[in-house]
This record gives sequence, structure tokens and C-alpha cells, in this order.
Amino acid sequence: MRPTGAMHLGHYHGALKNWIKMQSELPCLFFVADWHALTTHYDDPSIIERSTWDMLVDWLAAGIDPSQSTLFIQSKVPEHAELHLLLSMATPLGWLERVPTYKDQIDNLSNRDLATYGFLGYPLLQAADVLIYRASQVPVGEDQVPHIEMMREIARRFNHLYGKEKGFEEKAQEAVKKLGSKRAKLYNELRTEYQQDGKDDALEQAKAMLDDAQSLSMIDRERLFGYLEGSRKLILVEPQARLTAASRLPGLDGRKMSKSYGNAIALREDKDVVTKKVRTMPTDPARVRRTDVGDPAKCPVWQFHEVYSDTATKEWVVKGCKSAGIGCIECKQPVIDAIVKEQEPMHERAQQYLDDPSLVRAIVADGNDVARKLAQETMRDVREAMGLAYA
Repeated sequence: MRPTGAMHLGHYHGALKNWIKMQSELPCLFFVADWHALTTHYDDPSIIERSTWDMLVDWLAAGIDPSQSTLFIQSKVPEHAELHLLLSMATPLGWLERVPTYKDQIDNLSNRDLATYGFLGYPLLQAADVLIYRASQVPVGEDQVPHIEMMREIARRFNHLYGKEKGFEEKAQEAVKKLGSKRAKLYNELRTEYQQDGKDDALEQAKAMLDDAQSLSMIDRERLFGYLEGSRKLILVEPQARLTAASRLPGLDGRKMSKSYGNAIALREDKDVVTKKVRTMPTDPARVRRTDVGDPAKCPVWQFHEVYSDTATKEWVVKGCKSAGIGCIECKQPVIDAIVKEQEPMHERAQQYLDDPSLVRAIVADGNDVARKLAQETMRDVREAMGLAYA
């Protein structure tokens, strides 16, 4: 996430809840994309440092667990920038210009001068952010799928251009033997089925088998992945988009929740502020007086009920609103109660980090070390493949 302002409930329901679920299923890396913040805020970076530490506290408060996940800051792993540079040497300009969000953001952020290479090249930096960890999955919404597809194309192009290794086929065949006789036979059969008959399920079956092969070193596993698909070494892994189910929480006025719109509830908002903000939310314009009937579908408060309320409460709201049996203040109270209840454990978890900021810095320092070690392993292979490994 980019540290460009305070985190709010839209971030929590749109992304963080999915991160919290994923961290118990897979080894996850979550990072503050401070370099990415500069793509739109290069002329005023003063917000970045404060927002970075606030964001990390928000993540921890929301339930991101540093014992399960790696938390780090992008700029503390300079290998991201090196891979971005090297990828830029071979990435066609047209690939960057066709990314849908490029033109959309230029239109939506017309008040900013975005005629910079940094903004044009941000999808490539995104690709480096993912490819450097040989990530298998990236949690995204539908709007980000084109970015993941471009990452896959960049990895594919890089492997095609640079995935040549002297004696590769002989080394791959030696690696096959390490699978054991039964698995080696199955691997060869599946490889033939994929390469000769184009059976995609054979490829997936072989990849799954390699993922489970504990006897293989990382480099042998990569060779066998490459040998499956041709006769090249897979240096960069093509990531898959992991589409995440996100509850779309609107802003207090029904538009997208955004600090810049002044319609957001912060992730660690004070209880009294939550109460005031929700109570002053606009409602169905038809309900001028308490006795006027309304329509929940025309009311921003209803969208909050969709996220926060159970079936019984929603039925009560629909019936009461359409019959004028309840007033708008009554309708809003269950939403207030639900938000306050959701935020209580966040305030509790955050307090220890607010009391002792060194705890956050220690977590991030450890995360930076873990991430950098992984990034350095990838960059050794990238440099070697590109002929840049000489002393």
C-alpha cells in the first residue's frame, strides 16, 4: 500500500481483511510502497514518512501478525530499484502506455503534473516488487488484473531473453533423477504430454509435483520448471492474480471512501468522532420529516448496513424506513455500534505500539532483513543471466 494519507475503513474492508486471512494460509510479504507514493506526490513528500509509520501501526492494529507475515518498507530493499532498472531495458514502451489505470489516473488526477517517467513506469516498478520475491500469488481486485498480466508478460519476456544456461539440458536431466524413479518417470511423461500435445493440465500436474518435491534444491526446482515449458531456466516466476472478495464500503456521502473527499472514517477513529460522523450522514432525500417514508436503496446509510448488519437488523431497517416506523437516527445506531465494536480491538492492539514506537521499528527492521535476503537471491540470478555477475 502507498503511504499517501491516513488509513480508513475502506482500506480495511477492501484489502486488509483479506491479508489477515491469507497470512494464516501462506507465507506473506506486505510492504509500504513509499517509492510508489512519489509517483503522484513527488512534489510534496512530507506526508510519506509520517504516513509510513502510521500505516504500519494500522496494519498491526487491524490484525496483521509479524510472527506470520513479513512487514517491510520498499525503499529499505534497494534491490527493487535495481530490478526495476534492469527490466526497463527490455520492456517495450507500448506495454506501459496500454495499462488501463495509466490513462484513468491521469484523467482523475488532472490537478497533478503526471507527465513523468516515474508515473509512466510505475507498473514496471510494481512488477519488480512482485517478481523479485518470485511470488506465486498477488491479492488484487478486478481493476488490478491487467497489472498482474503485464507482470507475467515481463517475466516471460525476461526468461525468453536471458534464461539460457550453459549445459542446461544436461543439468535438468540430472535434476530429474533426484526426484526418484517413480516421480522422474511421471515428470517425463507429463513434460511430453504438455510439449507434444499441449495439455495444460499436464503442466499444472507436473508443477504441483515439483512444489511437493522436498529433495530438490531451489535451483534444481527452477531448472525443472523451465525444462517443463521448453529448454530454458525460469529465472523470474510468473505470478497469478488472487482475486479477493472485498466488501465495498462507501464513504459517508455514498461516494468512494477517501480522505481527500472528507467522507472517511479512520481505521482508529475516536468513538465520539465515529458517532458524530455517522449521525450526520446524509440519508434518503425524501425523508425530510420523521413521518416521511423512505427507501433504503437511496440512502448511503443502507450501504453500511449491507456490510455491518445481520439479516434481522437489515429487515428491521427496510421495514422501519419504508413505513416511517423508525427515524434516521435510530437507523444509524446499529451501524455506529458495529463500527465501534469492530474498532475496539484495533485500539487495544495499537496502544502498545503508540506507547513504544521502537516496537514497530524493530518489527520492520526484521522484515527488511528477511525481504532483502530473498531479493538478493533473485538478483544474483538476474545479474548472472544478464552477464552482470563479474567482479
